[in-house]
Amino acid sequence: MSRGAFAFPAAPKLFKRRLLSHFREQSAIIRTAADWTVLLYIIIPGGLLGGRFYYGFWNHELPSWTADLPFALILVLMSIFIANGGLVLLLQEGDLLFLRQRESWIRTIVLRGTVYSLAVTSLKMAAVYAILLPFIVRGYGFSPAAAWALLVMTLACSWCVKLLGHIVKVQRQGFRRWLWLIPAVTVPCAIYIRAGLYWKDSPPLLLLVTAVFAAVTVWAIRYRLRLRGTFMNDVREDYKQRMRIAALLLRGVLDKPRPTRYKPWIFRKSQPLLKSKTPESRFTAAAIKALVRNPAHLKLYLSFTGVGLIAVFIVPSLLKWLIFALLVALMSYWLSSFWLLFSGDDYIGILPFTKEQKAAAGSKTLPLLLLPFALLCSAVICVQLYGWLGLVLFIPVGGIAGYLIANMFSAFRFAR
Repeated sequence: MSRGAFAFPAAPKLFKRRLLSHFREQSAIIRTAADWTVLLYIIIPGGLLGGRFYYGFWNHELPSWTADLPFALILVLMSIFIANGGLVLLLQEGDLLFLRQRESWIRTIVLRGTVYSLAVTSLKMAAVYAILLPFIVRGYGFSPAAAWALLVMTLACSWCVKLLGHIVKVQRQGFRRWLWLIPAVTVPCAIYIRAGLYWKDSPPLLLLVTAVFAAVTVWAIRYRLRLRGTFMNDVREDYKQRMRIAALLLRGVLDKPRPTRYKPWIFRKSQPLLKSKTPESRFTAAAIKALVRNPAHLKLYLSFTGVGLIAVFIVPSLLKWLIFALLVALMSYWLSSFWLLFSGDDYIGILPFTKEQKAAAGSKTLPLLLLPFALLCSAVICVQLYGWLGLVLFIPVGGIAGYLIANMFSAFRFAR
């Protein structure tokens, strides 16, 4: 049977098919969030307004605040964009089965995917650079030659970082990945920032640094084509990069899947937290462990604690205790809701706890979970208002307030 009888007789045609499929996939994802209504009423007016501002930056006076910004801030901003993202090689899981014996096909797909990813990176970086160009040229006095040299160096640095970061990601796992990934990204970015700061008036020196970045890029491409034994990691990283837009759109809708963990970070041994061995005490200890071990619940608790501490610190003295009472009440309400969710779980329903025992355990859990928050807020207020005397007062004041408010919510929300 001849090659022409196959749907894809050569690797370039297979890559073209996958590239078109990738375009359709990304456009379908974007259309789920930006339909014609969004395009008509938001994107087009926003583009016209942005274009008007951009025209003003070139032809009118720059905003006064730009005079106070150092040029290093521009380079740091560009470095953040350089370090973001990765490569899309358009490899698929089935290639391990169907293309395993065709190494030349896989190399062709990897090479063309790398070139495509670097081209997309160049377009993104050129767009960001074009937005910042009025400030670079008019605000910092760059000559046209220096501006072009800085653009070329930016593109070469972005290629270098993308390739080095990709090579580390597909070869390393766990903490070793970060040990290699941090220098692979930060060292080129640091060289880029230093060269831009010290040689902004010397385009030949910027082009010399560009040549170094380009040489590293060529070496990294050759090394990537010779790399073996990383196919599944390649597919995983490829899928992660293809789903970046979808992940961005769904960030506020779906929770991030929790990683599989064989041991918790805290309370690694299931030892009792409370001295009492009654069923209510063990139920209380289980609820405390459940909150601390759940990253989402713990993050929310710590975030609310941080916001509460800032709130009681900045409000006027006459309002501090009122804000304290309101914050403790809000935290009590959330913790009581957490307890109702925990005690109503299907798994907990298997255990032989009566309604009275659940209410008693909840009444014991709520003050224990509320106490750290109440004590910290009380400490901020007492030390700020009463000085050294506050170090003595904050424990009884915070403890009593937390205990009373927790018991109030327990009586209202926990059915007996």
